[in-house]
Amino acid sequence: MTSGRAAVSRGRKADSFASRRGRGHAARSFAALLAGTMPAAAEEAQSWRGHAPSWLPSLSHAVTDTPETVPGSHHAEGVDTEHIFGFTMGSDIGQPGEIEVELENVAGFGKRGGSYATLATLTQVKYTVNDRLRIAPGLALGAQRIDAVPGYDDRRHLSFNGAGFEVRYKLIDREVAPFGLTLHAQPGWSRVDEASGMRIEQYGAEFAALFDRELIKDRLFAAFNVWYGTGATRQLSTGVWGHESELQLHGALSYAFAPGFVAGVGLRYLRAYDGGGLDRFAGDAVFLGPTFSYAITPTLGVSGTWQVQVSGQSLGDARPLNLDHFERHQAMLRLNAHF
Repeated sequence: MTSGRAAVSRGRKADSFASRRGRGHAARSFAALLAGTMPAAAEEAQSWRGHAPSWLPSLSHAVTDTPETVPGSHHAEGVDTEHIFGFTMGSDIGQPGEIEVELENVAGFGKRGGSYATLATLTQVKYTVNDRLRIAPGLALGAQRIDAVPGYDDRRHLSFNGAGFEVRYKLIDREVAPFGLTLHAQPGWSRVDEASGMRIEQYGAEFAALFDRELIKDRLFAAFNVWYGTGATRQLSTGVWGHESELQLHGALSYAFAPGFVAGVGLRYLRAYDGGGLDRFAGDAVFLGPTFSYAITPTLGVSGTWQVQVSGQSLGDARPLNLDHFERHQAMLRLNAHF
């Protein structure tokens, strides 16, 4: 499996910036047409809305009450939460019909000894099909600079790593419910292990539930993620297949300090397993660090995080920190352009 969030075999995923988008001009024009040609139906919808549960989105609200939004900015509705939490992801998926190009760079630094640095770059083209669904094909590149690290071959090279296809479905809209919930799935294929640079053949997928909530209107936001990744990997040098999986729990808080600028803190708990179904626990780690998101222009943004492993242990190793499955530092820098 390959992704800018990283292959499961190395026990690392990434998680950015985007803009809050409204329902769009086409939906409002259609609503105006309905109101002009079928007033009785519009009045009935308004009447029904008054009796519906407060957290359920109604047709009249979805197509007439949402103000126009400006990508990459703060406005009357607040901010887009998808990429303001660093590795942790918000539930927003964008405005219907919008195309977004994203360049996500995830780096890992530091092992038990020697010099270790890797970079995984995922380029995606995201298309929001409707209010609920978004798709995003992507291609991944990787680079390693590894010198005298126990258990790793020395490498200094850049490579094409593989490809993936992301699908997100917004199950609960945070604009009309107490919280937002989006489901994420991303199958992928990889030809290079992002942690070691070793040539492999890997097939896998990652799945996630992305929750978020606005705690203070247009100011304070919280997010919680559950991630599961699984993959099957064959080392080309030996021809042997292996299976691995990973479970991650993410939490983050972000505060809008100024229009276009959001900053906060992210906390992640990562568990690595041998076997594709969380079979045999292999080690865990806790990462903590600051996050930021900045709107350079209404259609261009940058976001990122730098997180440090503050706790962890590998199975069978009494030394502090888990540097067999993870790095001392993990960082992400993401650029987003909207069209």
